[in-house]
Formats: sequence, structure tokens, C-alpha cells
Amino acid sequence: MRRTLGKNRKGFTLVEVLIVVVILGILAATVLPQFTAASNDAKESALRQDLQMLRAQIQMYKHQHDGAIPGTTSTQVAQKLTLSSKVDGTTAAVGTAGYPYGPYIVGQLPPNPYNGGRGIKVVTGTVSTVAVDAAALDGTEKVGWVFSTDLGEIKANTTGTTADGKSLDAI
Repeated sequence: MRRTLGKNRKGFTLVEVLIVVVILGILAATVLPQFTAASNDAKESALRQDLQMLRAQIQMYKHQHDGAIPGTTSTQVAQKLTLSSKVDGTTAAVGTAGYPYGPYIVGQLPPNPYNGGRGIKVVTGTVSTVAVDAAALDGTEKVGWVFSTDLGEIKANTTGTTADGKSLDAI
């Protein structure tokens, strides 16, 4: 008695399974790089938004405080832009008591999306991506932002390039 192969066949052959695996591999190879690019685009977008907000708040501070910058130390800048040491959360103008402005940023400073740091390193002169040590600023917090007291300019403490090949320092 001879059995025919076609009538009682159940399951897939090895060749069929291999073909499906190869097709899935090709699809994965084309889709995964797009997810990586989306992640980098999201970081870049978040960095642009954070810098825009920080710069706007620094300009607002300078406008409301007769051109004075938020401070000359990392602690002063962070404190004057976020909740100040005053109980009511307002900042004091240079030389006056009880100036009714502030806080400029509610809560903490935003984290740098590339290194996660929230701390501000205060420098004099031009801010460049010399990549300030991203380790602890004072033993407690990573440096996420670099602020120039001379220029009143803030930049991200990060190196690299944007999606269109420009330096992150140019943002």
C-alpha cells in the first residue's frame, strides 16, 4: 500500500518557513533604521524647543530686570529662572526689594535630551561646544546647559550634528 504525499500533508515545509523568515528579515532591515532616525529627530526637536524656551525666559528676565542677567554662578542662574529663594516665588530686581516677577520656569530646568543634565555651567565669553564636562557640576547634577555671562547666551552642553548635518552647537 502506497501513501500519497499530497493528501495527508499537515504543516509547513522547511523551505516555506525559510522563505517567510527571509521576507521578515528584509522587512525588519528596512523599517528599523527609520525608528532610529525618528528617535534622533525627537531629541533634536526637544532640544530646539527647550533652548527656545530658555532663551525666551532669559530675555524676559533681562527685560524685567533692567538688562541684568539672571546671575553669575550656576546656582544663581538656575534659582532665578526657576523658583527663587523667596517664599512667594518672585524674583527681586537689582537694587530693589520685592520685585513682583518670576518664576520664569515652573519647576526644574528642562533636561538636555542628549545627556539628561539639568545643571547650568556659567562661563565668560563665547559659549562653544567645548563639551563642558558632562559629569557632575558640583557633585550632584550633570551639566545640561552652558550660559555665558558676557553674552547672556545659553546653549546645550552637547556635541554632534543635526539631521541635516549642521552642528548642534548652531542651534
